[in-house]
Amino acid sequence: MSVLAGLGGMFGWGISDFLAGLFSKKIGNFRTFFWSQLAGLLFASLLILFFAIQIQMPPFIAVLLPVAAIFYAGAYLLFYKGYEIGNISIVSATINLWAVFTMLFAFIFLGQRLSGMQLLGVIMIIAGVTMVTLNWGSIKNLSIHALKGVRETVAAAVLFGVFWNLSDVIAAEIGWLSTTIFVKIAIILFLLIFSLLFNRQLKMSKITNQTKVMIALVGVLEASAVACFNWGLVVGDVILVTPIASALTIVTITMALVFLKEKISWVQGLGIVVAIIGIILTVF
Repeated sequence: MSVLAGLGGMFGWGISDFLAGLFSKKIGNFRTFFWSQLAGLLFASLLILFFAIQIQMPPFIAVLLPVAAIFYAGAYLLFYKGYEIGNISIVSATINLWAVFTMLFAFIFLGQRLSGMQLLGVIMIIAGVTMVTLNWGSIKNLSIHALKGVRETVAAAVLFGVFWNLSDVIAAEIGWLSTTIFVKIAIILFLLIFSLLFNRQLKMSKITNQTKVMIALVGVLEASAVACFNWGLVVGDVILVTPIASALTIVTITMALVFLKEKISWVQGLGIVVAIIGIILTVF
């Protein structure tokens, strides 16, 4: 069950992240995230027809929900900003760090443990991401710096790590579907307040219908991935489901290389391979 949940997250996030990367460049990260989340909420709400949902919740869960939503919203806005200004392949590889942070926090705060093979996998993920995210051409000039979008993506990975551990606690109390729906409601409310306070543009009147449909598809795929992941947290452990789902990089980067003809250096390509192997090792 944990493997199936992880695979659902892998393909849902892999495809949605590729599409989000394209449209973040066209209409901006904020509008992409807001409207995709609204579409995702509508899709998740339809699941009520097939699965039970729990309305009542303990007081501490009612407090954790908005906190978790803020972490998730902040993570995705930073992640989409990385897509907006950076290379999809590089940003997608860098976000792999969310698995490392999620597993680290689960180890520290939830008492979940890693095997020796999983620990090796985590080290390989870190090494691979380092190889991918540095501008290796500048090493010759002794001026190493991160590529565009990487700083935002690393920050997003940390916030994702915190969020998924909070989601693990919440889902254990109220179930995977309730967690998915209530977090998305809280995210949308947060984004509405944020847009009013900081005058962020939400209107889609000048956006083509094709773009609107694709943004909605991003939301449906992301919501499907979140629902699968939350379900996995209920039937398994976050420290196991996480590395499987984090293989979404394979999907996103493959699509970027095939459809966008994005180019990467051989060192960055090797880094992607190392990170993917690390992800695979963390399953054992």
